[in-house]
Amino acid sequence: MKLCALLSGGKDSNYALYKAFKEGHEISCIVVVKPRKEDSWLFHSVYPELAVLQAQSMGLQDKVYVVEVSGEKDLELIEFVEFMRRLRRIVEFDGIVSGAILSKYQLRRFDYVARSLGVQLYTPLWGLNQEIYLRNLVREGFIFIITKISTMGLPREFMLRPITSEHVEKIIELSRRYGFNPAFEGGEAETLVVDAPYFNYSLCLEGEVVSLSEFEHILKLSRYWLGAKGSECISIRIR
Repeated sequence: MKLCALLSGGKDSNYALYKAFKEGHEISCIVVVKPRKEDSWLFHSVYPELAVLQAQSMGLQDKVYVVEVSGEKDLELIEFVEFMRRLRRIVEFDGIVSGAILSKYQLRRFDYVARSLGVQLYTPLWGLNQEIYLRNLVREGFIFIITKISTMGLPREFMLRPITSEHVEKIIELSRRYGFNPAFEGGEAETLVVDAPYFNYSLCLEGEVVSLSEFEHILKLSRYWLGAKGSECISIRIR
């Protein structure tokens, strides 16, 4: 299929795109959505512009389209559909890639978008066991950091460095203890992929973790750029 991928910068949309590559689909376009409100119900709101750098790292920068939406519940979906209709007039695709795993809220809305355009919805992660998914993600070479925490039980120290297999096991243990979603699909945390098997460069970051409350922490970036593949170029501190 010719696919248009929704890329947020996070682990799920990146892994869905990776699966599309592996299955031999053609990527016609990459859409990056920037909600004006941080509490968007549907779209990733923490540095979505870094998805543009990810696309550049893949060599797909000429296929990227950025759209800004209000971030208001329901209205943002209408705005997104209107944008996708305009995009389809100039770019040929017969499917949309979504990284939804368990969220029926996301699935139903992106399915509505696809049906509105007369294309298929491609969701290669849907229904995966989330603990197994996290383990496979790291095992297959995805390197990601946590950029926001909004739940009890997940320490802010997890935001200081890329997530390793040991971190994954600790996250799974904490999710069982505190009851949060281990893959963060309920909004418990946001992630950013800094390297992946299909990246030609690594994302480099400088910034600090700011605590907004006891259980809410966010990464504030002061600088970001593309560096050599495999670069150890992440510098994050706690304010």
